[in-house]
Amino acid sequence: MSLSMPSCSPSSLAASSWPWGSCTSRAYCCPSCVGFLLDFISCPVIKGFTSAASITISFNQIKNILGLRGIPRQFFLQVFETLRRIGETRVGDAVLGLACLAVLAGLRAMKSRLPRAARVEPLPVRVSYLIVWTTTTARNALVVLFAGLVAYSFQVMGSQPFTLTGSIPRGLPAFRLPRFSMATPNGTIPFRSMVEDMGVGLAVVPLMGLLETIAIAKAFASQNDYRIDPNQELLAMGFANILGSFVSSYPITGSFGRTAVNAQSGVCTPAGGLLTGALVLLSLAYLTSLFYYIPKAALAAVIISAVVPMFDAGIFRTLWRVKRLDLVPLCVTFLLCFWEIQYGIMAGMLVSGVLLLYSVARPPIKVSEVSDGDVLLVQPWSSLHFPAVECLRDAVCSHALTAASPPCSVILDCCHISSIDYTAVAGLAELLQELRKHGLSLAFCSLQDPVLQVLLSADLEGFQHFPSREEAERCRGAEPGGSGAAPSASTSTSTSQSSLLPRGSSSEW
Repeated sequence: MSLSMPSCSPSSLAASSWPWGSCTSRAYCCPSCVGFLLDFISCPVIKGFTSAASITISFNQIKNILGLRGIPRQFFLQVFETLRRIGETRVGDAVLGLACLAVLAGLRAMKSRLPRAARVEPLPVRVSYLIVWTTTTARNALVVLFAGLVAYSFQVMGSQPFTLTGSIPRGLPAFRLPRFSMATPNGTIPFRSMVEDMGVGLAVVPLMGLLETIAIAKAFASQNDYRIDPNQELLAMGFANILGSFVSSYPITGSFGRTAVNAQSGVCTPAGGLLTGALVLLSLAYLTSLFYYIPKAALAAVIISAVVPMFDAGIFRTLWRVKRLDLVPLCVTFLLCFWEIQYGIMAGMLVSGVLLLYSVARPPIKVSEVSDGDVLLVQPWSSLHFPAVECLRDAVCSHALTAASPPCSVILDCCHISSIDYTAVAGLAELLQELRKHGLSLAFCSLQDPVLQVLLSADLEGFQHFPSREEAERCRGAEPGGSGAAPSASTSTSTSQSSLLPRGSSSEW
């Protein structure tokens, strides 16, 4: 994944005013503590983010394709101003930009259909294949180079129909310690005052950067069939920000556009970052004068060509067919990303979290009658945690206590319950007492070892468990400590109140 570092020139002010480059470096001190939180960025959130980002980034480059200036950065204002001022389009920029887009699209299609040359092929065939493969892979650089030559030719002839990149400050940034104070016309601002001025931004800014970076990394990992380690990503960004502060760097984070260009250019390993960094340093030192002639329309065409394939229109149809509820975080992320990318990702994560918590609080519970209606079989299909206790109690009581012909006993099949917490145990204790008041017994079966240990440690009154559902049905109606219980059933013979309930609550619901 490509890291975004907008400027390394000596004129960069963001990091030079702050020690450690930016507050983002402080978020990476303990990556293992926050890395797992990034696993909550679900696939619908990533798809919504990448689809919206491909649209916003592409439209952000339309102004360069049309040669318009003074267009605001906010997406909706961009759309309004671009449409309002479309009559000011520069013909040269538009023609060059559209031509570059057409060439890039043609070269990309050529590469996707390029058959691989076998070693048994004649040498001319293999050489031709290598030339075509190199041309299609390096299409971004070739298009920019060709556009620069065209712009230089017009400059030599005394006319310039294109908007050029212009002058770039030459030279490498000075390597020095970051400043712990900032000089202003009214005096010197100490480090403590700068931190106080940032306020909650010290936490919000790194969080936004982390979310966007991991979302970008996950998007390209899924597209190119590899996996990422969030902790490793956080460490890399932390060290990059700390080291960047010594060269007056802007805060570093992930860049969707740069990563897309890298992916379209065939970059497959982090060595691409080393090569890019070396070229940037070389260019700042010796080649800045050549960048003057690069047309902005050509650069915009490269970016648009790289990010447009990231739009996944089929994901909406897929989620409608597979699970429609996942369309909610997808649409929330997609729509809010047009306002701000970071807000869209955070909103999508929150919606995904709410849906996840709802499934924990309302697990699917199957209730059925067996043994000719004498036994009520209750089967929760997920682990039992405190938000789900009332749901389970309502399901049991509504079938066991209000039925026209109530059953003699209730069996709770726990084969799908892998974990349980104290609040759930307390709720089960109350359920045991409620059923006993109505002359019903509650038996547990198929308990997994961790859950069994928790229930045994709670010392529930009247608790009995069986290794299988069949054995629980054979011993239905057995009173705690009675002879009807199977030898492996653990029952409590204590007549005192359960230790999980307040004393004197046995006669109250």
